Amino acid sequence: MMPETKTLAAVVLVLVWALAGSGCATPVGVRNITPRTAYQDTFENSLSDGGFSDSTKVVLARFDLQQTFKKNPAAVIEKLHKKALSDGRRDMLYALAELCYEHGEQLHKSFFSSTSKSAPDYFLLSAVYAYLYILSDMREPPPSAFDQRFRAACDLYNFSLWRALSTGNGGRLVLQEGPRTLPVGGISIALKRAQFPWALEDFEEFLPAYTYAVRGITVRNRTRGMGLPLIGLKKQAEDGLSAYQPVPVTAFLDIQGGLAELTNGSAAASLKLYSAYDDAEVFVDNRVVPLETDTTTPTAYQLEHESILWDFGLKSFLGKLTAVPNKLHLMQPYQPGRIPVVFVHGTMSSPVWWTEMWNTLRADPELRRTYQFWFFMYNSNALVTLSAADLRDSLRSQVARLDPEGKDPALAQMVVVGHSQGGLLTKFTAVDTGERLVRSLTDKDIDSLDLSDELKALMRRALIVEPLPFVKRVVFISTPHRGSYLSSRWIRKIAQKIISLPSTIVTFPLSAYTFLRDDVKNLFGDRLPVTSLDSMSPGNPVMKTLAEIPLAPGVKGNSIIAVKNPDDPKQEWNDGVVQYSSAHIEGMESEFIVHAGHSCQGHPLTIEEVRRILIKHAVSLGAIPNP
Repeated sequence: MMPETKTLAAVVLVLVWALAGSGCATPVGVRNITPRTAYQDTFENSLSDGGFSDSTKVVLARFDLQQTFKKNPAAVIEKLHKKALSDGRRDMLYALAELCYEHGEQLHKSFFSSTSKSAPDYFLLSAVYAYLYILSDMREPPPSAFDQRFRAACDLYNFSLWRALSTGNGGRLVLQEGPRTLPVGGISIALKRAQFPWALEDFEEFLPAYTYAVRGITVRNRTRGMGLPLIGLKKQAEDGLSAYQPVPVTAFLDIQGGLAELTNGSAAASLKLYSAYDDAEVFVDNRVVPLETDTTTPTAYQLEHESILWDFGLKSFLGKLTAVPNKLHLMQPYQPGRIPVVFVHGTMSSPVWWTEMWNTLRADPELRRTYQFWFFMYNSNALVTLSAADLRDSLRSQVARLDPEGKDPALAQMVVVGHSQGGLLTKFTAVDTGERLVRSLTDKDIDSLDLSDELKALMRRALIVEPLPFVKRVVFISTPHRGSYLSSRWIRKIAQKIISLPSTIVTFPLSAYTFLRDDVKNLFGDRLPVTSLDSMSPGNPVMKTLAEIPLAPGVKGNSIIAVKNPDDPKQEWNDGVVQYSSAHIEGMESEFIVHAGHSCQGHPLTIEEVRRILIKHAVSLGAIPNP
């Protein structure tokens, strides 16, 4: 076959193939996709899957740099930076932020350490471009909230800042001031602490909250904005539970200067730290900039490293952790001007049972600015009166230590929230018993008893109670004011056989046993009332008397009562542990019924009711406006 013939045959074959293929697809067209795929395609950027947004593709195509970036990304970034110096279009800054982040990711994954070491510089450059895109003054106006690039640029700024500061060994975060040389210039970073309520020396380390996924908590509370959310590991305070006290912190890099200053190395930046307990926004050139915060991850981080809290409830009840003292713990550093809310757990429990409530309440902006949250942790096997005395002593000493001169009025508006047995402890902070509890056991006043001065002092501490002047509101949750029907005699007998109690706890009822009324002795049989289950026996005269004692003048009370069988007659209502008739007491400002079992402190409706109560308490003090 002649060459010309071969060429003609090839052309014919190509035409035939093209015509045949034209029935299947055109070079330009569309295809059907799912809504989820459509969303991913619409909002694709370098943070999502390594692709670029349409806006960045436009900029690359504008200067014919698509293929060049694949071969030499550093050269493309430098070229676009030079063009942006004289080009007033804001989209170039957004494109540079995306390109720098993508190139930083490529360098970070490099096998060669010398190459990967330059990744933080490109991440810092990405943060700078994103900041300038959002906040700098240019010929074009700043992006609006309706522009998808606005939110994407905030995310680029936040994630780039995280990775730009990860210059320590193993990628650890380093908050350091000084000059940083960048691929297209330089910037000098100063560490500013004026808005930070704590000294940096008080912290062991700062960890990026983004590096952790949270489990076991229903909601991860985060506010969207600009800044890097951190877990600040504050060195153990006197009232901390562990080696470190995690607090939510946000780092914000405020940049002074534009592209020209960045190019000649005269640009400056202030790395500012903010407490997420205090600040939700900052001001940049009179513009309000919300801060990105994460208040849940520090809590989850602490609970991840607090094995004692998970074991405490049962082990302490059985007397296996007697070395752990009854104590008040501050789960956040003390801040003057914040009203303390003290949580008191129940039997065989620990502060971890308050996690859902604490996590939700602390995320509320009004509550976070108004309150601080504390916990009382105690061995729940002892007599309620003794544990309550420890609670009162802990609160008194804490207030005296934090505010010895009485200058913080917020401490005098304390709210105590107790669940189950913890509700009984709570009531002991807000009543004036006189000698009624002593007489309920002995039919005599304490001075009429033939006891040693030491034992009389012990009885006074446990049974003659005056209200704490700084407790102004108490909240009872599933509280057995008249005892629990599960504290029957046979259950108490079994408990006394397996519970190990220290001799100091046993001494009190043992020494006073002779003076108990005959009906009290008959109630407990031949066994001494030495455990919390004895205290919560439905026939215990101390609990029966306490239930009838009103709250002290000036103290408000609220009840939250769990009922898991609401369809039954009201006289049969119970939560599986406590009957409604035991949990209900007169004189409360409000009573809220939640359809749940006994451990309802994590129930969403219980939490919402506590929020309502705290809002009302704050409004009554003028701490927040009436909603």
